[in-house]
Amino acid sequence: MNINHFDPKRSALLFFDILNGYVPEPPPGKERVLKPWIQNAVRLGKAGRAAGLPVFFAKGNHRPDNATTALLLTDTNNALTPWPNGEVSKTKMHVIAGDKSSDVLAELEPRPEDYYIVKYRWSAFYQTYLDLALRARGIDTVIVSGGSTDVGVASTLYSGRDMDYNMIVVSDACGTSHDQRVQDMLMELVFPRMSRVRTTYQVIQMIQKANG
Repeated sequence: MNINHFDPKRSALLFFDILNGYVPEPPPGKERVLKPWIQNAVRLGKAGRAAGLPVFFAKGNHRPDNATTALLLTDTNNALTPWPNGEVSKTKMHVIAGDKSSDVLAELEPRPEDYYIVKYRWSAFYQTYLDLALRARGIDTVIVSGGSTDVGVASTLYSGRDMDYNMIVVSDACGTSHDQRVQDMLMELVFPRMSRVRTTYQVIQMIQKANG
């Protein structure tokens, strides 16, 4: 096997949590300003669709009452802020089931034939139908874009690797709202051991070359 091998007929795009709830709404009459990594995700989606790759959207689907969220003992919250007086509490979810906050960004041009993987934990594979849908289509390679890199993207890559998928993470089409240092560390020191790490340009070139 060669690290440059790519079969578009056995590959899929997976966009992780690129949802309205994580991207600020623009003021009335203004266009939404997308971060560079989301702009790259849009470019990636257009190239993948043009080549006929199936598109999967992993999306948070939390209950409004937080009833599907576990209360776990951790030193800090996701923002690395220690719990006040050590008392752990559930935090407000950014995306809620049935609300527009959990809708995929319109800029990614979601379509009815796409796959919508509703999830309740960090990994897009955990207790969802993602694995079933991929295997039913004979897919063995998953191209991952989204955020946060250090949360759901990392968890999904670990899961995909353990399920023997060839994972490709698009380094500049992933983002974090936390510390940029952890994203850089993952892309440079961790992800290369479990996947191929490529830029948006490199992945688009890979897709286009495979399609002649």
